[in-house]
Amino acid sequence: MATPGPGEYFSIGSHVSCLTCLGQRLQGEVIAFDYQTKMLTLKCTPSSGKPNLSDVVLVNLAYVSDVDVITDCTGTPPPLASLNFNKLTNRARAEKEDKLSQAYAISAGVSPEGQQLFQTIHKTIKDCKWQEKNIVVMEDVVITPPYRVDNCRGKEGSALGHVRKIVEKHLRDLESQKSVQRAQQTQKDSALSA
Repeated sequence: MATPGPGEYFSIGSHVSCLTCLGQRLQGEVIAFDYQTKMLTLKCTPSSGKPNLSDVVLVNLAYVSDVDVITDCTGTPPPLASLNFNKLTNRARAEKEDKLSQAYAISAGVSPEGQQLFQTIHKTIKDCKWQEKNIVVMEDVVITPPYRVDNCRGKEGSALGHVRKIVEKHLRDLESQKSVQRAQQTQKDSALSA
């Protein structure tokens, strides 16, 4: 393979600006570049606006019409950050368990409302699982179909009260979403009939 010419290689730490074939301007620091596949990885300012975060963008240079090197870094790139493999392994295991739980709910014939409620509870309380079509929270509270506040069973106490509040809020949020959707549909129907 021929040696890359000028403008065909990007040093780690350099700042570049790219214009994609869609007219989008991307600007950031080069954190990786693969010459064979022409893939460029940029660390860009965060779209979230949070100063301690960055967006990482993969750019296929085959779909870029213009690349400008703003500042070229000629020094040795900084060493790679060490990875916490235990943390990564635990995160992967937890994600796998979540996906298996979702798959179980679908295969068990749980209603979409039940699946949504499970996801809502799981965001707050990680210790929840499926037991057939029932949601079991902290081994103390069981929520049976049709997944309403009245369907929460368990020992009276803070756990049951907390879960009931989560279910109440979830149902209120669903109802307000449905109201907004109905209003939007009514507006669309009125606009179409006019």
